[in-house]
Amino acid sequence: MLWKGRRESGNVVDQRSFGAGKLGGGALVIGAIIYYFMGGNPLVYLAQNAGSVQQAPVQNTAEDDQRKGFASVVLADTEDVWNAQFQKVGKSYPAPKMILFRGRVETDCGRGTSSSGPFYCPADRQVYLDLSFFDEMKEKLGAGGDFAQAYVIAHEVGHHVQTVLGLDRRAEGAGGSKNAASVQIELQADCLAGVWAKDTQQAKNVLEEGDLEEAMNAASAVGDDRLQKMGQGYVVPDSFTHGSSAQRMAAFQKGFSGGELNSCLN
Repeated sequence: MLWKGRRESGNVVDQRSFGAGKLGGGALVIGAIIYYFMGGNPLVYLAQNAGSVQQAPVQNTAEDDQRKGFASVVLADTEDVWNAQFQKVGKSYPAPKMILFRGRVETDCGRGTSSSGPFYCPADRQVYLDLSFFDEMKEKLGAGGDFAQAYVIAHEVGHHVQTVLGLDRRAEGAGGSKNAASVQIELQADCLAGVWAKDTQQAKNVLEEGDLEEAMNAASAVGDDRLQKMGQGYVVPDSFTHGSSAQRMAAFQKGFSGGELNSCLN
């Protein structure tokens, strides 16, 4: 993907240097003392809040900074695509912020960790990303490449589009099981990522040979059937929450072929 030298989004918030803590060590101790005088067990308070202590500053490497630049360019591309797509349907697009974190992070949806992978929080309408996830994709899932990484970001922004338009609530209220609704929401976000890829290519001609294959490979790598097979050795379709590898690839391709928001609404 050709990304260097292009516009970076101003909606990236870098919280990597200090981990995710909201409390300093001194504040944690003071909180425990106050908790004690209010009749509580200070050990319980410490146990509940120990994970919120700020970590020591971490120096970002040149590779870290390059990854941030790449993620910022991809986010900028999503802004351009969804601004244009929303204008077509007479709406304005409120771009999300993307929070870069390391290890753990506090959100309005609760505490997030790197182990959960990138995620979107509808309560604060922000995308959360630990850039080390891209190493996990390459090393453990066999889904390397910059366009595979771009697909992941575009998928999470797709959840933001769903939240803004109420598409997630529509899926949840359509009846059926909770898992089925979750699969529908995730596949639609894959479709929206496909729209982003098509529109970005048409407007900026940024795709290089093999990029689409990287995105399709990433979509396949995070299919429920493949992850279940890797994790437990067998597949339980009724427990799917994101869709099979085939479904996820087909959803991305649907969005890429259509290139319009409406392509993902049916």
